[in-house]
Amino acid sequence: MALPVSAQQAPLRVAAAPVPGELEIAKMVWSTMAAVDHANRSGNYSVLRDLAAPGFQMSNDPARLTQIFASLRSSDVDLSNTMLLAPTYRGAPRMVQADLLQVQGSFGLRPTAIGFDLLYQYVQGRWRLFGVSIGPMQIATQQPGGPAQPPPPQRPPRKR
Repeated sequence: MALPVSAQQAPLRVAAAPVPGELEIAKMVWSTMAAVDHANRSGNYSVLRDLAAPGFQMSNDPARLTQIFASLRSSDVDLSNTMLLAPTYRGAPRMVQADLLQVQGSFGLRPTAIGFDLLYQYVQGRWRLFGVSIGPMQIATQQPGGPAQPPPPQRPPRKR
């Protein structure tokens, strides 16, 4: 006995986005810092936009990116120095959706550290920038371990 054959095709299964390893994540962060630095220095955000995910491209034309990064440009922070250090992460990179990876952290540059909050989307077999927030941040002046304690008050010398 023959079974009827359906003319409908089964939906295509999209491969799950592979979670990148530590080195790949660092390369993604460094690449983003370099792209933003080059865009800030040249005033041309076309390449940054073209390297990003399609959703980022649709939401941000080069003129809009010029406005978005105006305060970072005016701060005169040299993002190329981020290439000299490994990023410090605020937590483990995490999947916020099936194809979106969030990476948060900083580069401990002195006197001004650089903080970042980045979103990458897995598109056509690679991670592409989907959201970006980069800005200067002050390094804490105190060492970890609680607030510094003032020295105990000294007694005035005794008169004899």
